[in-house]
Order: sequence, then C-alpha cells, then structure tokens
Amino acid sequence: MLQLEEAVALLREQVEPVSQVEEIPILNSSGRVLAEDGRAAVDQPPFPRSPLDGYAVRGKDTRGAGKDSPVNMKVVGKVYAGEVFSGSVGEMEAVRIMTGAPIPQGADTVIRQEDSDRGEGEVLLYRESSPFENYCCQGEDYKAGTVLLEAGTVLGGSEIALAASMGLDRVRVYQKPEVGVISTGDELLSPGEVLTPGKIYDSNRYYVTGRLMDQGLSPAFSCHCSDDPEEMASLIRRLPQSTKFVITTGGVSVGEKDIMHEVIRLLHARELFWRVEVKPGAPTLAAVFRGMLLLCLSGNPFAAAANFELLARPVLERLTRDLRWGLRKERVILEDDYRKPAGARRFLRGYTQGGRARISQRNHASGALSAFLGCNCLLEIGREQAGAGKGEEVWAYLL
Repeated sequence: MLQLEEAVALLREQVEPVSQVEEIPILNSSGRVLAEDGRAAVDQPPFPRSPLDGYAVRGKDTRGAGKDSPVNMKVVGKVYAGEVFSGSVGEMEAVRIMTGAPIPQGADTVIRQEDSDRGEGEVLLYRESSPFENYCCQGEDYKAGTVLLEAGTVLGGSEIALAASMGLDRVRVYQKPEVGVISTGDELLSPGEVLTPGKIYDSNRYYVTGRLMDQGLSPAFSCHCSDDPEEMASLIRRLPQSTKFVITTGGVSVGEKDIMHEVIRLLHARELFWRVEVKPGAPTLAAVFRGMLLLCLSGNPFAAAANFELLARPVLERLTRDLRWGLRKERVILEDDYRKPAGARRFLRGYTQGGRARISQRNHASGALSAFLGCNCLLEIGREQAGAGKGEEVWAYLL
C-alpha cells in the first residue's frame, strides 16, 4: 500500500506537460496558460499625458501663484483625450486639457481645474506647480520590448487587460490536453431519468466533470459504463491516442462487480499501484495503457471526491501547466473534536479561515456527498492519532 506522496509522485511521472501550442484572440484567452513571453509592442503611455482635468502650462510661469495672488494666463487652446494640440505652449500661456490627453509641447506640468477659475479666454491659477508635477511621462508604466507576461502565466482579467494595453490582440497559449471521465456501475442512472427500485443517480461523474470545468478544462468525454469488464475495456481501447488522462469511478475494490482489475488485465495495461493509505478511498487503482494514464477512484461519492482532489489535481497541474491545479496545504488549529481512530491517514471535510478550521458537522460516511457543501478544505488526521481534539494543529488541504 502506497503513501499518498508516493502515489502522487508515481502518477505525475506518467504524464508530460502539454507542449502543443495554439494562437487565439486575447478576448478568448481567459483561464489559458501563456506559451511564450508577452512583450510590450509600445510604450505605455505612448506619449506624455495628463492625469487630470486642468491646464497645461510651464511650471516656471506659476511661481508665486496662490489664492490671494493668482497668476493670469492666456488660454490658447483646448485638448481632449484622443486629440493632439497642434501648437506649443509659450510664456504665460495655458492649454485647457482633459484627463488622458497628450500634454502639448512646451508645457511641463498641469494645474488641476480645482486650482483655477476655469476661465476660457484667460484663466486665473491659484496654485504654483513644479515642472513634471501632475505629468505622466511617456513609458511611465512600461517601455516597448519589456516582458510583462511570462510564459506559464494563467491569463485572467488583469492579464488580458495588460496584454490589450500592450497592443496584443492574439496570444499563443498551450492547448488543453484531452482528459476523460467514466463512471461505472449498473446501479447508476443519469439525472433526469426515472429513479427505479435499486437505482441511484450518478453523482461521481458529475463531481469530477464539474471540477475539471471549474478550471476551464472541459472533458473530451464524460460517460457511464456498465459493470461489464469487456465493455469497459472496449470503451478504453476505442479512445483516441490523443487522450492523456482518464479518471474512472467505481469498480476498484474486491467485490464481484469491482471490474477495473479485470479491465486492466484485459487491456494488458501496466499497473502502477492498487491501494493508497488514506481514508476514505484506499482501494484506488492506477495503470498506464498506450501512454494513457488511468486513475480509477472509488465509487463512494466522498471517497471519489477526496481522491480526485488529492491524486488527480497534482497530475492535472503537471499535465496542463496550470498551477491553479496545485493542491496547497497549511497548518491550522481545530475548533472541533474528532475522536475516531483511523489506522490510516483520514481526510475530513472542513472549512478553514484565518488559520483555524471547523469540521463539517454533517454525515462523514464515504457515501455522503452533502457534507461537502460549504467546505473549502480537507482536514488530515494522522494515522498515529486517535482522532484529534479542539486546539490541536492539523494539515488543511485547500480546495
């Protein structure tokens, strides 16, 4: 039986980070991983500009200006954002200027309109200003050629806005690898079907599929298979060679209908391990078939969910190059008692904030999925512990 860290390391060894690249419009790039450095095509701002509404003047002409001793200047023009003043600002001259407009030649500062009488032909200025005060220099934010977005960056709203300001309308990103989900079990029905005696609705496939889509990774396929090992083996054989990672749920224990062991034999797949020392979900199976990684999780809903987080996410981090898949953990102080010996590392549903954590007070059975609602972590109780008590320090794996 493998330790969790051993299983994770072995799984990650079986996949290579995606290398295929595609070019897409920047507006379609949210959640994608940048495949090459993003360099600024222009200075930002591309010209000296005004940070406020006011008057562009020469700073030396405002010396001595005050509320009781205003300086009178001739207004020789007006310029809005998107326009350019064609002339030049001379001695004791001012140009009415709006936020974002290019500062005219000759001017080296801007007096805000609140420090003036807002005159049109002439203006009284009630404040002196030093050169380059209220003045945004060309390239103040960044210079053309500067690398602002490094390869490997996950693009979000801020990154997309920055890329747009750099003049980039398209970016090169890594393609999304093909990942699939298969649930097994004759007892399973799809939501919407009539629930007949002995049947239950398939939640595992929806959990795994939903979690993949949380990070923008739509599965190449998400389907159900009966408890027939020949049918399951045939389904996997028919998958395209481009499929990199398949996550299955159910059929991994030792019952008559735990088919995945037979499926691995029928496929002549290379088994990596069976059983990981965790509760719930110890009977987890992993194998490689034609370069495709198969991770076979328990059919118990919480066991499937917990081991997706603990085992599949580190694989997805490496495979997709998307660091958001990485599973972070931190030490937290328990605010509840949990006195149940495990004999293995037990993971409980919990909620953590500010270094403290509460254990979900709902049903902790492996088949209970509702206890995951409102949780943002898995709390680890060590196998050597006879449970854990209020005030004790434990690991929280952040979801």
